[in-house]
Amino acid sequence: MTPRSFIAVAASVAVLAPAISVFGAASAQADQRVRLLGTTTLPAKLTFQGTTVGGLSGIDRDPRSGRYALISDDRSQLNPARFYTAAIDVSAKGIGVRLVDTKPFKRIDGKPYPSPAQWQAEPCTAPRVRCDRLATVDPEDIRFDPRSSRLWWSQEGDRQLPMGGTPLVNDPSIRSTTSDGSYRGQLPLPRNYHITTENKGPRANLGIEGFTFADHGRLVTSIVEGPLLQDGPAPSVDKGGFTRLTVQSRQGRVVGQYAYELDAVGGANGENGAAAILADPRDPQRYLVLERTVVLGKGNRIRIYEASLRGATDVYRRDSLADAKRVRPVRKHLLADLTALGLQQAGIVEGMTWGPSLRTGERTLVLVADDNFVAREIPGVPQVSQFIALAVR
Repeated sequence: MTPRSFIAVAASVAVLAPAISVFGAASAQADQRVRLLGTTTLPAKLTFQGTTVGGLSGIDRDPRSGRYALISDDRSQLNPARFYTAAIDVSAKGIGVRLVDTKPFKRIDGKPYPSPAQWQAEPCTAPRVRCDRLATVDPEDIRFDPRSSRLWWSQEGDRQLPMGGTPLVNDPSIRSTTSDGSYRGQLPLPRNYHITTENKGPRANLGIEGFTFADHGRLVTSIVEGPLLQDGPAPSVDKGGFTRLTVQSRQGRVVGQYAYELDAVGGANGENGAAAILADPRDPQRYLVLERTVVLGKGNRIRIYEASLRGATDVYRRDSLADAKRVRPVRKHLLADLTALGLQQAGIVEGMTWGPSLRTGERTLVLVADDNFVAREIPGVPQVSQFIALAVR
């Protein structure tokens, strides 16, 4: 999720703090197996093949070809909703990025997705399922299918986006696409991931922020950025919250759904959420989860946790997590805090993928930050299209 709520609040803040994270020490000791290799940044409002580059909220690397895919969260407001391919050089010396191509995502009818305004102006009268596949989208994450190198991508949907005075809902989705952006199919999502007109389902702009393939492509695992409406309040200054992590088969069968406990925000005028999830290729029960905290005037705090599903309670049939008694959440261990690694100016990091292995035997992690198209200054928060390379022992 791009912190759009912060952009509105930022206009009323008179003093801009320096773009440096000044959070206190991590609540848990970070692992010593991670080190920072380097960072690089694309120019603001870079033009590439007739598009404005920005809003980069997801990244993945195809281990077969070594190419990378990047997804933009532009909702067809600047250019059609799209993805980029890139050549990214990651080594012990740092990281370099070169854009190679861009393609628009296409609806089931072969046309680019409309902007929210266009969608509201031309309501769909087809059945609900088909209308969802013609509606506006809010792109968030992108992955290469380990079995075919085809691209899959996720989008958050909308909650009660007005159209002619009538509240409408547009479900989140995980879809597959060809290399030219053509629609190829859609993963059936868990019933509690659907947006309803009731006080249930994902909060506005807090839907599926990240997903990943696990167990060599046999499983698709997704995480909701913040607690579902029925699962209690979003994380506050001194209290975290439970979101849901769901493991599914490629056909959509729910293998298990688990409570993931988000950290407290740690400051007023801020938010924390699960921005990305990445499977451990060596263990289908383990994942990396990236929590991104943004606090006005204080900056960003980016933490990467190792999360284990072993022993966690399957909560798929639990209607609410507001009373989480007798629920054992996912166990998590702090792997990295970017500030502790010496990165004092991290952007709004939203994407994460495994990079190539180094000669040292370390695996690399590549992160990408969303610049919000630099729409408006957010006090204390750098808005840059930033790439970060880490090494993990």
